[in-house]
Amino acid sequence: MDEQIKKYFQGELDTSERLKLLRKVEANDELKQQFIEYKNTYALLSLSDQVDNKEENQRGYIRFRSMVRTKKIHRFFMHTVGYAAAIVLLIVSTYWFTVNHYSTTPKIIADNTLYVPAGQRVKLTLQDGTDVWLNAQTTFTYPAVFSEKERRVSVQGEAFFDVAKNPEKPFIVSSQGIEMKVLGTKFNVHSYPGEENIQTSLIEGSLQVYFKKSEKEGIILKPDEQVTIKGSSMEVGIIPHHNRFLWRDGVYSFENELLINILKKLELYYDVKIEVKDPSIFQWEYTGKFRQRDGIDEILRMIQRIHKFKIQKDEENNKIILSKS
Repeated sequence: MDEQIKKYFQGELDTSERLKLLRKVEANDELKQQFIEYKNTYALLSLSDQVDNKEENQRGYIRFRSMVRTKKIHRFFMHTVGYAAAIVLLIVSTYWFTVNHYSTTPKIIADNTLYVPAGQRVKLTLQDGTDVWLNAQTTFTYPAVFSEKERRVSVQGEAFFDVAKNPEKPFIVSSQGIEMKVLGTKFNVHSYPGEENIQTSLIEGSLQVYFKKSEKEGIILKPDEQVTIKGSSMEVGIIPHHNRFLWRDGVYSFENELLINILKKLELYYDVKIEVKDPSIFQWEYTGKFRQRDGIDEILRMIQRIHKFKIQKDEENNKIILSKS
């Protein structure tokens, strides 16, 4: 049965085989525990830079199971998964039940909450085939199995969605009182707690954006449009440049952007406080691309080559201080 569960999470079972396995799991407490263990393990392994490499994930899975049995899990995480996303916190709360005692199809409901720490990013594929990219300091909540009527997830932070088409089951993203409903599309959500604005940008398809419980009063976005939400107002505009969504590939791109905005994003992405001694620095503009893995120190040094300023570090208070040269 271990082999069948492993194949389930590696996408090697067809629809009938998956349903048969889920029925067995629902009827057996021991199998339920195995199912949860495999799900959590495979989710962590899927957060590596090899997420798109099926053979590598299979080899990693075998190594993980072996190390669990030999109690070498700590060393495994530090040396195998650690370079990419070992510090990603996957908090899984799972509960099992049958919706109707007379139903022939058992339901397995699971709520997963995934938090991406500073300086990291994650890609995962949901049960319906939807691909989701999560930026640094993002919290994403999603079910292991979607309900029969809709596919609902929630996000706080920044996420890019490539939604699998299913006209019969809309995909709904909730974030801080805002809901986004799609049938199949690509869009970016920028919605960090504490920020002044929430912004949703549509790349492909059609997207309905509305305040919770006010769907009829929402707006419909067209491709290349974005909506900026501030308080109770929504403002629709054109996406200025698509390169800013390259964060999915580990690249931060800025185009004629004020340094004050860049510094705010760097504070957010790397969980550090940046203090600026001279406010005139905020008005400088910068165009360029940075690799996420370079880290904030290297990014600031690259900007420093264009705009001259001094950099001081206060390690004790997790602070970087900028001042004019």
